[in-house]
Amino acid sequence: MRLGVIDIGSNTVHMLVVDAHWGARPLPTVSHKMELRLSEHTDDQGHIDEQGVRSLERFAGECLRIAEDQGVERVMGFVTSAIREAGNGDGVLSMVRESTGADLQILTGEEEARLTFLAVRRWFGWSSGKLLMVDIGGGSLEIASGIDEDPDVAMSFELGAGRVTRTMLQGDPPSTEQVREARKQIRATIARGMRELTKAGEPDLAVGTSKTMRTLARVLGAAPASDGLHAKRHLERAALADLVPRLAGMPAAHRAALQGVSAGRSHQLLAGAMVAEASMDLLGVDRLEICPWALREGVILNELDLMRME
Repeated sequence: MRLGVIDIGSNTVHMLVVDAHWGARPLPTVSHKMELRLSEHTDDQGHIDEQGVRSLERFAGECLRIAEDQGVERVMGFVTSAIREAGNGDGVLSMVRESTGADLQILTGEEEARLTFLAVRRWFGWSSGKLLMVDIGGGSLEIASGIDEDPDVAMSFELGAGRVTRTMLQGDPPSTEQVREARKQIRATIARGMRELTKAGEPDLAVGTSKTMRTLARVLGAAPASDGLHAKRHLERAALADLVPRLAGMPAAHRAALQGVSAGRSHQLLAGAMVAEASMDLLGVDRLEICPWALREGVILNELDLMRME
């Protein structure tokens, strides 16, 4: 059947249409996205502002029209940290539902981690053994570890690249003091979850996923997107440690000139690199294999599993 997934992230809102059935790899057919940056449409009370709501309504309406045009039989929609943490998040979703008919569901941070882990497990297969997954989004960092399709440990931290940039690294470029303080806060936050992650045991394979991870890998020489999903890509901690101070000294315009970096994401590349380096360092990981599948694919795979049991 043809499925549609509407993914409302902190930076990008994205609809993916796939042809899928249980036991087969979902085949993407149509992609529609825009950089809405909902996290930047938040007022002093922590509410999504009117412009953000109207933009979200417009995008949701476009997605439903595309779904109808493409013969989509089932549309799933989910939102992550930007709306999950907004004081008016439930109200925003009610307005979107009433004006467009789009039913968008809030995922918890743990659900994000578990669904992304499912996608990573399906991509690398059972032969990869115990997996450790690190996923950096715009609003949050997810880490999960386990031997099965459902991880033994699934954690979420408020350390997305957009959030860290907005709250800790406001200069362009940020001051040395800002970078130092951000480094301390990032590492202290991750360290609070290390007991549970350490109890999960040593992984056989460590994996990074998300646009931030793919971009960092590309900056450090990984294959471009044009080489396809199956080109092997990785991110090494030593190279990342060298990259962080270079990025810290660059304004966003100079970061945008690096290979694989879009102008829209250049301002938060430093934050993403700092979170990635801290995660790898504290987890004792020297290398992350890059997975092209992430949360959207996990949502699709989970839905197919549930449909098979109906």
